[in-house]
Amino acid sequence: MVVIGLGETFPDFSAKTTIGDITFKEWLDKSWGILFSHPADFTPVCTTELARLIKLIPEFTKRNTKIIALSCDSVENHVKWTEDIRAYASPRLSGDNLPYPIISDENRDLALMLGMIDNDEKDSDGIPLTARAVFVVDPNMKLRLSILYPATTGRNFDEILRVLDSLQLCDKHKIATPADWKQGDEVMVQPTVPEEEMKTLFPFVTVMAMPSGKNYMRKIPQPD
Repeated sequence: MVVIGLGETFPDFSAKTTIGDITFKEWLDKSWGILFSHPADFTPVCTTELARLIKLIPEFTKRNTKIIALSCDSVENHVKWTEDIRAYASPRLSGDNLPYPIISDENRDLALMLGMIDNDEKDSDGIPLTARAVFVVDPNMKLRLSILYPATTGRNFDEILRVLDSLQLCDKHKIATPADWKQGDEVMVQPTVPEEEMKTLFPFVTVMAMPSGKNYMRKIPQPD
């Protein structure tokens, strides 16, 4: 198993997918990327998630972000499953393909390597299922976010988009996003920004007085 810390380089790998053989780094190119893992094909929660992703593709595209899924079944199974996913999507998706590839990980090589196994949930043969991992990778192949859901719990894709917005905004400006932040809300000046630099960078800063007397609660309108 590879334990990848935030800010570390995400491992490159080769895989068979519904769009053919790929290497992850080459597929990512100069985009952000999100890898979503799934326990198995033809399962209810996974089908709802992949149908939801169909609707959200325009949102990820606006954020220069590519989507790739993974399930521990064959490419042939993935292709058959695609029909169900398209049918569940509302409105029903026409055509033969999904707007993102699905990786085949029949031997659970990637699931094991990336620590995506849910030992509490097993298939009919008693083999642990793949957990619902979320890996956000930036254009430099650095891991920026990881979330691991159990196999029984579907993901909150609104939260994934929110965090992606935060990551990209904070990369562009010396800010941080507070609890429950969403697009358009106030943000915080990073504590590492000196006061003199802050006045130049953020002329509309509001400093909230704290009992400690320390001036670290520095709020500004969201940039851009």
